[in-house]
Amino acid sequence: MSPMVKNTKVSDMTVKEFKEVIKETLYEVIDPDYGLEIRPDFVKKIKASLRSKKRISVEAVAKKLGLNW
Repeated sequence: MSPMVKNTKVSDMTVKEFKEVIKETLYEVIDPDYGLEIRPDFVKKIKASLRSKKRISVEAVAKKLGLNW
């Protein structure tokens, strides 16, 4: 949400602007990471992982996270 919108009264908004604020708010509620960028180094790690032949079982991940699997 732009800083300008944060300081604007609803009564001063157009219907289109108000709908956009509602839509952006819903996206943020549904996905707390909405609007964040993925860092290039993270993309490299994901691509390397996908190319790798090494696999970890779901059970091993659950155990590492302390989940009752």
